[in-house]
Amino acid sequence: MTNPTVDRETLVARHAETRVREALADTRIVAVVGPRQSGKTTLARHIAAAEGHAYITLDDDQFRRFAESDPIGFMRGHRSLVIDEIQRAPGLILALKKAVDENPRAGDPQPGRFLITGSVDLFGGSISPDSLAGRVETIELLPFSQAEIAGAGPSRFLDRAFAGDFPALAITGTADGLIDRVLAGGFAPALSRASPARRAVWLRAYARSLAERDVSDIATVGKRNEMARLIDHAAASAGQLLNMSSLGSRLGVDSKTVDRWLVLLEHMFVIRRVRAWHRGGLKRLVKTPRLQFLDSGLLAAILRMGHKEIANRRQNLGPLLECFVHAEIVKAATLSEEPPMVAHYRDKDKIQVDLVLERAGGAIVGIKVEAGATARPDQFRGLVRLRDAVGDRFVCGILLHDGDRIQRAGSRMFAMPVKMLWEA
Repeated sequence: MTNPTVDRETLVARHAETRVREALADTRIVAVVGPRQSGKTTLARHIAAAEGHAYITLDDDQFRRFAESDPIGFMRGHRSLVIDEIQRAPGLILALKKAVDENPRAGDPQPGRFLITGSVDLFGGSISPDSLAGRVETIELLPFSQAEIAGAGPSRFLDRAFAGDFPALAITGTADGLIDRVLAGGFAPALSRASPARRAVWLRAYARSLAERDVSDIATVGKRNEMARLIDHAAASAGQLLNMSSLGSRLGVDSKTVDRWLVLLEHMFVIRRVRAWHRGGLKRLVKTPRLQFLDSGLLAAILRMGHKEIANRRQNLGPLLECFVHAEIVKAATLSEEPPMVAHYRDKDKIQVDLVLERAGGAIVGIKVEAGATARPDQFRGLVRLRDAVGDRFVCGILLHDGDRIQRAGSRMFAMPVKMLWEA
């Protein structure tokens, strides 16, 4: 697997489609949100054609101008509609509310009337100031997961992890082309490029477009060149504890400005702040979030990391692999009936666990990511501390690495290949 590709002409089955269709069956408005170029338009068109709904994209200037000037009039007469990139005319969201609330038949829930998509977090406060509680269900659509690229079903990794359902020893083989997978990421237009070099060119142009154009859909940013620089500096800090003062000093702005700009990047699904896990009674835990990107291909392109850079210095793979694992976990969580809270663990001794997954009932799974091909006992230190801190709530600790077997490494501890994230 030297260059993962996706054929532009092939409709890759999205695991989120089942959730979208289930939501349309009992909810008046369904919102599919995710980053630009994650496949929202393709999925929306596919469902519109299958269900016989009219389709409108607000990337079309004429549609957008009409929607902005008269949102109520724009919606009039539409019993059902698919609206793509609705954040480009946010006034339509209130018009949608009015449309679904004007219901002459008492008790009629009018499910599936409107499917909307947005390349920002539509209801995170930046776009819609009004509540659509009870009227809308929001579903995230992130770039392709590894299971989707392979044409396989949804990953069962989370359910297996929270059941501790792994053998004491099993030879699985290594992940096919792991470095290629990490460097490729999951954006379809990048995966359709003929070479890693062409893919990196597209991804860097994508990052520039986010900073210079797309951010204007949700906020007024006077220094767009500074937003582009922030993305670069954030990439250099990926996987590390977030230090807004340090980022601000490099950009020549204060930490409050950095915080505001990072919120914008979160709303555009570029980065995520992974909160620190802690609990009462444990006084030596660090409470600073970690900064993480949502696509390892984008991160690699911004950092200008390729096979050569990793071959010359294997440590360069570490942050990229952590980003890759984080993204796969988040994608699986969007499909889960019991999505876990995702955090990280770090104490004053700098002992850490990359991902702490906690379900609503309190069950906890710890995940440590290592780029090497073998597992060592000392690499479980953070997982052991987490296990000792939470006791019976700790289901298992998992060390993901570039190895070829699943192996029990102690009480409720396993080492296993990264490919277990997407393979049965």
